[in-house]
Amino acid sequence: MQIRWTYRTLIAAIAGIAGITLASPAVAQSFAQGPEVCNECHKAEFEVWQGSKHFKSFREIAAKPLAKELVAIVGATDMRRAPVCMTCHFSEARKAAADRPRLVGGPSCESCHGASSDWLSVHNNYGGPTVKKEQEAPAAKQARIQKAAQAGMIWSFDHYEIAENCNSCHGLASAKLDAAVMGKLVDAGHPVDDFELVRYSQGTVRHRFYPPNVTQNAQMTPAELSRLFLTGQAAALVAVAQSAPKIQSAKFQAVAKPRGDKARAALDAVKGQVPEAGALLGQPTEANAKAFVKAIQGKDLSAAVSSMLPAPNTYK
Repeated sequence: MQIRWTYRTLIAAIAGIAGITLASPAVAQSFAQGPEVCNECHKAEFEVWQGSKHFKSFREIAAKPLAKELVAIVGATDMRRAPVCMTCHFSEARKAAADRPRLVGGPSCESCHGASSDWLSVHNNYGGPTVKKEQEAPAAKQARIQKAAQAGMIWSFDHYEIAENCNSCHGLASAKLDAAVMGKLVDAGHPVDDFELVRYSQGTVRHRFYPPNVTQNAQMTPAELSRLFLTGQAAALVAVAQSAPKIQSAKFQAVAKPRGDKARAALDAVKGQVPEAGALLGQPTEANAKAFVKAIQGKDLSAAVSSMLPAPNTYK
């Protein structure tokens, strides 16, 4: 057998003889590139974001007296430099993994759809540098959607993944948040949202510009709203199950328990039509929630939950 000695194999052989274990190259972590990279193609969506509280909070929130009180609890003087605050309240951006991230706005595109460094090029590839989006073959589109998702993109139609992201901050369920620290912050006055997906997503942040009319910010049908509502309740139940045992704060529990009760009531209302709801109620895990959301696709469950949906005039 002929052995081809390259620099890498030679070094590995020498290391083996010497009894040295070579470390594998570190896997590069995905990183956010900032909302401007999305603005290149999604200008209508970008304009919606600029009119939202997420956008406006970047310039307002750090100056609030409460913010200054809360950052002192985590040993900082500015929430824009406090990691626990930056996790949810700001968007970072960098051009390369080795660059130092800079704050570029409040919660933005990648806060919901995932850090784009690994998926943006896949998302934008319609079959070659000269192929336009409208020329993309259906099979190629499906492959592109799958590859982008595998690279970390959360597509707009993946409502459960988006709801998880929302709950990670609005429900204080992020694994990046220290539960003991969050308990102290909540007791000191940090708001706890009674977050509900329809109310928060279909108001000022709604950006549904789909074919055939890509200039219209479309509203959901009653059936779509009901599925979105139930998806949000599934995610809320899982978020409460994850965060409630960890965050030892009476103020947090006063909001978390009713959220869990509302989610259970919504799921109980459809378990006769969707058996997966019963499994989720029995074990509120991410796997069971995703199975439930998959099971309700294409179903019109508005008759069962329409009375539970928030009124449009309460949308955020």
